[in-house]
Amino acid sequence: MERDSHQDEAERFAALFMETYLSFHRRTGPRSALSGPSRAVLLHLAATGPVTIGEAAQHLKRTQSVVSEIVTRLERRGLLERESDPDDRRRTFVWLAAEGIRCVHEEQQVLDVNRLRDAFSRIPADQADAMLEGLSELVGPRTSRRSPRKDE
Repeated sequence: MERDSHQDEAERFAALFMETYLSFHRRTGPRSALSGPSRAVLLHLAATGPVTIGEAAQHLKRTQSVVSEIVTRLERRGLLERESDPDDRRRTFVWLAAEGIRCVHEEQQVLDVNRLRDAFSRIPADQADAMLEGLSELVGPRTSRRSPRKDE
């Protein structure tokens, strides 16, 4: 039986991916200074955009009072902001502050960017460019993941 013509490449990539992960994954101690519920609120906001506390509570399957308490703590830490609905002043939206966006970005980092930077500094620029271009082609367009941006 003839092997798939791309089987060897797939197996080689899988092995190299494992080595890459083992070489460059984050080893910075605890993954997060955030509690699970706080992380859930931030990641929900990053995925959905501004929401009311009631909407967030419904999605997270928590009581409104619990989500309100979490939001208040995150707001005190400078991670969230409250904004009045311009169409209905009785409604208030919560959204990521600049520090919250940075925190979400950091939460989602799997690899240690500083270690990768050091590794890239040891290879010629044209090889680095070719490798990154090849990985971009392999991954293809990524429409399912959004970066949290306040101006959306």
